[in-house]
Amino acid sequence: MSNILEALIEFPVEHERNVFGAFDGHLKIIEKTLNVTLVSRDGMLKILGAPERVEKAKRLLEELLASSKRGNDITTQNVNYALALTMEEREKELSQIDQDVICHTIQGSPIRPKTLGQKKYVEMIRKNMIVFGTGPAGTGKTYLAMAMAVTAFRSDEVGKIILTRPAIEAGEKLGFLPGDLQSKVDPYLRPLYDALYQIMGPEHFTRNMEKGLIEVAPLAYMRGRTLDNAFIILDEAQNTTPAQMKMFLTRIGFGSKVIVTGDASQKDLPAGTVSGLDVAGRVLKKIEGIGFCQLTGKDVVRHPLVQKIVQAYENYEARNKTAKGRRNA
Repeated sequence: MSNILEALIEFPVEHERNVFGAFDGHLKIIEKTLNVTLVSRDGMLKILGAPERVEKAKRLLEELLASSKRGNDITTQNVNYALALTMEEREKELSQIDQDVICHTIQGSPIRPKTLGQKKYVEMIRKNMIVFGTGPAGTGKTYLAMAMAVTAFRSDEVGKIILTRPAIEAGEKLGFLPGDLQSKVDPYLRPLYDALYQIMGPEHFTRNMEKGLIEVAPLAYMRGRTLDNAFIILDEAQNTTPAQMKMFLTRIGFGSKVIVTGDASQKDLPAGTVSGLDVAGRVLKKIEGIGFCQLTGKDVVRHPLVQKIVQAYENYEARNKTAKGRRNA
């Protein structure tokens, strides 16, 4: 028993539900990950376990409590990410993340970076005219870009928001859908609509759409245009060809800001077709004013299972790449 340490944290009752989680779900995750025992009683939280692990758990819980006192909702994703930082002894960096509020949703919920990678991404958008944000699904690439666009629009930094995607399925597959071309491509652009509905509200979004201040369109619609004084987001850029990417980037006019998002691991291009996103990364990486932010599985902010799925696929692809290299050798 000599190697068992006990530590106490005073825990205000009003923060217990937020930090502990429903049915103490967050505490169970911490106990399992750090191999400690947590006991809550009379406004005190007791931590029992090996000295090093107790110290980690104490630092982690103190940071989560401080975050709760700053008015943040503590989710399972927050706990898992905080645990990852604690294992690297970087838990103090948590306070740098949640203080950066980009804007609020129509319900009043704050939109902010939730990981250090996301914070770097947001800072890069503020500093650069063009930013390439790449990474797996669920890392907030498009949603954070949308929030930055709405913030710039509301503060009159830009006069228009333009959202676009390469509608690579606008041919045979969508041709069987009823309606005109806009009706055919609308389902493909639906994720962009959904994000704007949440941030701006359907009425405000529709009103600005009718005025032409917000435009959601396939990438093909950008050809021949010059886009001045606009916040432009190109989503799913891994599905562009090099020619499409060049066409898009050369549309940019004065007073505009451009965000290009994509996931290089989810290309829907025909076999053998080079992605315009990959080429742009090689061609433009040394140009001042263009930023490149690579988000990773650690920045996934969807259900914790998504993070595990992303990591499993990354490991699988890495093993296949290594095996292929050995066969070629």
